[in-house]
Amino acid sequence: MISNSRNQLPVISGTTRLFAVLGDPVRQVRAPEMLNPVFAELGLDAVLVPVHAPVAHLGEVVRGLQRAANVDGLLVTVPHKAAVCDHADVLSPAVRLAGGANALRRGADGRWYADNFDGAGFVAGLVAAGHSPAGRRVTLLGAGGAGGAIAAALVTAGVAGLDVVDLDPARVQALLSRLTPHAGDRVRAGTAAAVRTSDLVVNATPLGLRDSDPLPFDPADLSPGTVVADIIMTPRETRLLRTASALGLPTHYGAHMLTQQLRLYREFFDLD
Repeated sequence: MISNSRNQLPVISGTTRLFAVLGDPVRQVRAPEMLNPVFAELGLDAVLVPVHAPVAHLGEVVRGLQRAANVDGLLVTVPHKAAVCDHADVLSPAVRLAGGANALRRGADGRWYADNFDGAGFVAGLVAAGHSPAGRRVTLLGAGGAGGAIAAALVTAGVAGLDVVDLDPARVQALLSRLTPHAGDRVRAGTAAAVRTSDLVVNATPLGLRDSDPLPFDPADLSPGTVVADIIMTPRETRLLRTASALGLPTHYGAHMLTQQLRLYREFFDLD
């Protein structure tokens, strides 16, 4: 059984249920250090481990884990959130709107159910930090799996306008095709210049995982008071956030999103 103490390591036995978080890379994930204490507090005989799933072998990794009878769920991070949908039997409305999933669970019927809590977790984190997006002009950089989920949640939260910026125009258009029926002209394809007139700018690209990465945009172009948010978990303070903070701009860390997702994960995986 998993120990009930946060200060002790989980005890793995032959009855332990397995969960995995998939990514490429995977060294930056923080889900194991946040969810394993939850398992311990609930007295669950379960453990979450990181699994490095190279892009070229994602299908093999997912199919192998799904065929392991003691694997109950998967969390999904960069860059697999769109591709992993091909390995789910049932997609939630959030997945269909966002175009990607960040959690899959094995149902009692043996089917695999996919959902996406990135957007809901991100918006909840903003609100908890005093940065409600309602009525704000937002620029979102990155229209991938996480970006799509965040865009959908921002629209639902009532942003005044959302500019989506991505190096792949086709990916932006695919996202807009899903969001426009719900958001009308509040959402549009944007350019890098959109950050200059925004109240909130969100980096949902992988830029920042390495300190040598270029900035996704120049915070010096922003107006005073513009909130700069990054969804990267590790490092906690990315180069983007350090630069924005040095300019006196309010910043919002990626860890807020995962913290808010814990309740959603507990409900999805029926951990209570």
